[in-house]
Amino acid sequence: MYYERTIETAIQKISDTFPVVIVTGPRQIGKTTLLSKMADSSRKIVSLDNPTIRAFAKNEPELFLQRYAPPVMIDEVQYAPELFDYIKIYADQDKHMGDFWLTGSQTFHMMKKVTESLAGRAGVLRMSGLSNSEINGNRLPAFQLDITMLSERMNQIKPMKLQELYARIFKGSMPRLYESELVNKEQYYESYLETYISRDIKDLSQVADETAFLNFMNVVAARTATNVNYDTIAGESGISAPTAKHWLSILVSSGLIALIQPYSNNALKRVIKSPRMYFLDTGLCAHLTKWTSPETLEAGAMNGAIFETWVVSEIYKSYLNQGKQPPLYFYRDSNKKEIDLIIYQDGILNPIEIKKSSAPKNAAKNFSVLSPVEKEPSKESILNGTAHLKANVGTGGVICMPPDLLPVDKKNWYIPAWII
Repeated sequence: MYYERTIETAIQKISDTFPVVIVTGPRQIGKTTLLSKMADSSRKIVSLDNPTIRAFAKNEPELFLQRYAPPVMIDEVQYAPELFDYIKIYADQDKHMGDFWLTGSQTFHMMKKVTESLAGRAGVLRMSGLSNSEINGNRLPAFQLDITMLSERMNQIKPMKLQELYARIFKGSMPRLYESELVNKEQYYESYLETYISRDIKDLSQVADETAFLNFMNVVAARTATNVNYDTIAGESGISAPTAKHWLSILVSSGLIALIQPYSNNALKRVIKSPRMYFLDTGLCAHLTKWTSPETLEAGAMNGAIFETWVVSEIYKSYLNQGKQPPLYFYRDSNKKEIDLIIYQDGILNPIEIKKSSAPKNAAKNFSVLSPVEKEPSKESILNGTAHLKANVGTGGVICMPPDLLPVDKKNWYIPAWII
């Protein structure tokens, strides 16, 4: 079964305006399937996963592009970085929009080459696994705290009970798991990890010990929805803190982890500076942390963290699917006051709290910590150039499991998790 992908519109826009389109993202999330579906009959499709074709591309890049002349889609292009200089020549000479569609799952190496060779010629889009809305057959815009928009969603989307939601969280977002009920989730993720570590990670520098890296992934999965502490991660993984920092950057560049940065403003004091990390596929996260069913996951010690991870990943993916950088932050200060997520756009801060319960009390109480940023600029701030830091605090949301979209107070709302 094929699921319509929301990012298709963004890919088409980029193809209409750049000679080169690059779609990056983790393995097996549907990059090749989507672009193959979008391609018309004139576009050649070639994969560098094939070792013979890969050797041809690496050893004879100019001849390769004569044999597979544009319009062409080249899958797993990171295996032949020698192609990029010749793609640049084609793009500069012919200037045909959308001539080259490239996919790759090793963003770390590929983006370095793109920066060097294809700056200004390539539009880059990051793709992720299926979103909840895509699985449900919807193609929704990026999530915003717009109550009118959310009310419309309430009429379009079938409600999900807590057990259904945790079944979705447990299963994850890999398209293959939704193509057939016969696919065994545990076997699938074991195979996925083996492929990811043996093929992608081995190609990245300074990762010689595959077992140590898998153990590191287990530690990071257990700490999803927490602030990054390299010393703690290193201690639990049996590696050095610099190695933990490098390995986490690999997970981020591979598209498996998202780092949400803290919101900082000179008007706010004692803000914690370290980012917060989230797995973007809760199925993989649940597999790494050894949960064997949705029921045990929902009742277990990680139930709140995995719920928060799923909500953040869905909001994060909603922006990627529009070809946008997610404008997401969080807040935590030295007094341990927290706001789980902040959407910051157009000078407006929309604070979000994420709770598993149906109507959590006092969930919006920490939103008031943002009030100092709303103060009118002082003469001093105008003189020292910090007046631009002023922002407005807009509608707040408590994403949880209520029966409906309901007001908490005049400014904040309970939002059902299944409509995000």
